[in-house]
Amino acid sequence: MNEIQPSSLFSGDSYQTLPNIRTNQIRNLSSDKRNLAAAPYRPSTLAEEEDAGTGGIVFPGHSKIRHHHPDAIPLDPHRLLAYSQALQARGLFGLLPPPLSTDASGPKTLAAAPAASSSRKPPRLQAMADEQAVPTASFASVARDGGGASAPPEPEPEPEQEAAALRQEDFRQKGKVFVGNLPLWAGKPEITEFFRQFGPLEKVELVRGHDDPERNVGFCFLYYGGDDPETAAGRAVEVDGVEFRGKSLTVRLDDGRKGRARAEERARWVEAGVAREARSPWHKGREDACREFRRVLESRPENWQAVVSAFERIPKPSRREFGLMVVYYAKRGDKHHARATFENMRARGIEPNAFVFTSLVHAYAVARDMRGAMSCIEEMKSEGLEMTVVTYSILIAGYGKTNDAQSADKLFKEAKTKLDNLNGIIYSNIIHAHCQSGNMDRAEELVHEMEEDGIDAPIDVYHSMMHGYTVVHDENKCLIVFERLKQCGFKPSIISYGCLINLYVKIGKAPKALAISKEMESHGIKHNNKTYSMLINGFIHLHDFANAFSIFEDMIKSGLQPDRAVYNLLVEAFCKMGNMDRALRIFERMQKERMQPSNRTFRPIIEGFAVAGDMKRALDTLDLMRRSGCAPNVMTYNALIHGLIRKHQVERAVSVLDKMSFAGIAPNEHTYTIIMRGYAASGDIGKAFEYFTKIKESGLKLDVYIYETLLRACCKSGRMQSALAVTREMSFQKIPRNTFIYNILIDGWAHRGDVWEAADLMKQMKEDGIPPNIHTFTSYINACCKAGDMQRAENVIQEMADVGLKPNVKTFTTLIKGWARVSLPDRALKCFEEMKLAGLMPDEAAYHCLVTSLLSRATVMEGSTYTGILSVCREMFENDLTVDMRTAVHWSKWLHKIERTGGALTEALQRIFPPDWNSSENLEASSSVSDGDSESCSDSEFSDNDEDHDDDL
Repeated sequence: MNEIQPSSLFSGDSYQTLPNIRTNQIRNLSSDKRNLAAAPYRPSTLAEEEDAGTGGIVFPGHSKIRHHHPDAIPLDPHRLLAYSQALQARGLFGLLPPPLSTDASGPKTLAAAPAASSSRKPPRLQAMADEQAVPTASFASVARDGGGASAPPEPEPEPEQEAAALRQEDFRQKGKVFVGNLPLWAGKPEITEFFRQFGPLEKVELVRGHDDPERNVGFCFLYYGGDDPETAAGRAVEVDGVEFRGKSLTVRLDDGRKGRARAEERARWVEAGVAREARSPWHKGREDACREFRRVLESRPENWQAVVSAFERIPKPSRREFGLMVVYYAKRGDKHHARATFENMRARGIEPNAFVFTSLVHAYAVARDMRGAMSCIEEMKSEGLEMTVVTYSILIAGYGKTNDAQSADKLFKEAKTKLDNLNGIIYSNIIHAHCQSGNMDRAEELVHEMEEDGIDAPIDVYHSMMHGYTVVHDENKCLIVFERLKQCGFKPSIISYGCLINLYVKIGKAPKALAISKEMESHGIKHNNKTYSMLINGFIHLHDFANAFSIFEDMIKSGLQPDRAVYNLLVEAFCKMGNMDRALRIFERMQKERMQPSNRTFRPIIEGFAVAGDMKRALDTLDLMRRSGCAPNVMTYNALIHGLIRKHQVERAVSVLDKMSFAGIAPNEHTYTIIMRGYAASGDIGKAFEYFTKIKESGLKLDVYIYETLLRACCKSGRMQSALAVTREMSFQKIPRNTFIYNILIDGWAHRGDVWEAADLMKQMKEDGIPPNIHTFTSYINACCKAGDMQRAENVIQEMADVGLKPNVKTFTTLIKGWARVSLPDRALKCFEEMKLAGLMPDEAAYHCLVTSLLSRATVMEGSTYTGILSVCREMFENDLTVDMRTAVHWSKWLHKIERTGGALTEALQRIFPPDWNSSENLEASSSVSDGDSESCSDSEFSDNDEDHDDDL
């Protein structure tokens, strides 16, 4: 082989192969070695080796030579000899004095270093040797011919060392680069900007200090991506030694030591369960604090003070701990603390990932602030992070809670376009969103789509479908889904049975709901507070307070403690019964048990006092509500106004409306609707339209209840043309008519006896696909009776039977009045008997209408009619029914025409007259009654007021 002369290494292209060695550094090193030969050896102290977080060695009489890698080992004399040998191998031996010789006592003269030391080369020199790539034999020949000293050949690496190097090479992460000797004030943006020129950077990990997170500790890790991250990392290593912000950078490729250490640590843990040893007492304390935080988070999540304290005790929280804290606040719906934790993490220099952003979005979604959630999504996209299936699922669930199924569906379609695979959870959330809004057609379509994609439906999908059919009151399909749930191998849970109980409570079949609860208990599933509260609520809505309190007693016997929801139901029950004292005692019990009352607690109490006419106590309850820390809202004032309207105190209700506005609470559409209903009941259609105009001027949403109230006012005052104008505006506003709207219109035409308009409405109702109910048919029969068309009325009864509806007491009472109008008292009596045969108990209105109609239609009584009146009077007396004074005056008038001198009929009627009937004042009043007032059974008793529907407001 040709020998290489020393001068050739520093001329031409050979010199360009040494970009990282500067002439002054070589001179300094030569000076250091000469000083070392003259000075006794001493190891460097820790204070000498540490400088801004990096190690080094100090030679006597000269400044230290630094190495910046955090795992670098301080140089000792043996490593210095190896350093000189490497320089000699590179052709730099001419610049150095002869090597020192060493013996057992320490280094004394320049000589060859031990073989074991020659293999321990600093990484920088090893890289230099690799770049030069000069054959070993050439270095040996150079050593023989020049420099006055010979360098011994490097020993062959042992097989074990080669195997260890290969194993460490297996753990290298391609594209990972170590950067050391950074300025302590350097930030991630400027580092990213400098190293981005070599390739696309996926991540920059800048290590921060323990005590001062605003400054780094002098090194970071780069992760290159793209098509060829290894080439990009290789280009970045070429800037090793380049000056950056006043400091010379140390740039190295990943050597795999960290990955190998982790693998060995994992293997030790798997084999012997040996835990990782902490690097320092500080690290051990931090790991203990993190472990304690996770333990508190799992065992005591309800104690937010303990969770926050455990988090604050962590010296330097990582992204994992910050993420867990954001998740904790998200589950509580505390968007403000979640955002504060998120910003605190950013202030410490920790960049959020997709998981942390998704957790923050979850916090806003649980708080039902979808605008804030979408703002987080925009922020997430600006950081270059893509939405995951979990992010989409959380947003869809949030829109479902706010009943915005349209926005949820839009996000679902976007997720289906951008993501390859969707899971059962996102399908469950979008199906629940449509079920919540009652859009069951779209929900069924999504279920079929889910099955076509091969995704097994979780049990939550079945529960959502059952809930959706409960919203639309479809009992049959809800039961079909329940059976399908069992056929698919799912075991019905308390949620499954709870959906059925809720279904029957919503459709007014509380006894059936109670039977479902018994079936649930027979399968070993115990009640919880939710199922008990649904049963109690169902019986309260039916005004079956005995069964409601019986279920409450069963709940206490089962060992369950009532929660705030159950106590609120009890307060509502006592208020509906008119027992306000018991309601207040329930409230006092809640206070003793340290339960915070809500608006729902005070609302029935205020409304109960208002209905009873005790406005002073109603307003006192309003003050008590404020003192209890519960601010009145618009629903509270609505309850107060509604109570006054039910007592026909419209002016006082308007005064409460003024106080409400003075308190800074804006009325909503329900508030104005209640006021409009009050004016509609009094026939003041002008005032009703005045408040309708206020609703439109306030920009409030117009709904079917508002138009229903307007129609009621028009029909009650007989202004049917105005009613038709209201229906035209409904069509313009695209508000569809429902059954109640048609009932009001048919009843309005019935008051006028216009059976043809009523028949047209019945026909239009069928064309629109709106099913008539018992109130619709009763109003139509009333129109037929007013027109004297009893044949049509009997045909309507047959139509009711065809659709599965049976006449009720009001329907039979309307027919009785119709037969009396056409002077057929025998048919009226027959209809009365048919009502009793159908199992219906005649009420006071039915008796009153029958007797009034029979007495007013005949001056000469026939035998059967006479006997029938006597029988009816006897039944009323046996049932302790008496008529009011006005009715007695009317009946006595007709009695004078039938029996002038008294008789059995007079005696029978006087038994059901008021006790003070025989006073002279009443006898005088009887003579002054005009013929126009004779028929006290007014049509209003047979009109469809739909009071139960009004309660929904």
